[in-house]
Amino acid sequence: MKNSAGNPDELKQKFWKAMADSPFLFLELEGQSDTSVPMTAQLDKDANSAIWFFTQKKSDFAKLGKAKASFTAKNHDLFARFDGTLSVETSQERFEQFWNNFVKAWYDGGKDDPDLLFLRMDLGQAEIWGMDIGLLNTAKMALGMTIHDEAEKRHVEAVDI
Repeated sequence: MKNSAGNPDELKQKFWKAMADSPFLFLELEGQSDTSVPMTAQLDKDANSAIWFFTQKKSDFAKLGKAKASFTAKNHDLFARFDGTLSVETSQERFEQFWNNFVKAWYDGGKDDPDLLFLRMDLGQAEIWGMDIGLLNTAKMALGMTIHDEAEKRHVEAVDI
């Protein structure tokens, strides 16, 4: 594992907080970039190795298997790319935990919609970039000076999330 960020645990905490603040990401089946679409991740603060999605049985994600996601924090100070495995979530308790009016708006039949599919993505490896570059580095960029070394310090490669 390459770790030039100094503290991967701190970046992972920032990642989960950023996801909670804005749980929108691009999800795609591995090796199938044409399946990439924006999705809303359902998060459980006590389950930091999985995320959940509501989708449709006719979607590409119904094929299940290996998937990749790209995430940008709401204020653009953190970026992540991560992989995982999609499977059908069978827990009714989890389903009820995440069902809400925003999800309901996508399914005419509500919780019993015949096209509704509830998925879990068990997470694997991630690359996370923290972009809090600060005022000094912003000034350096404006003057055309390099900040490559400082940016590298905010990157964690191949960390389990």
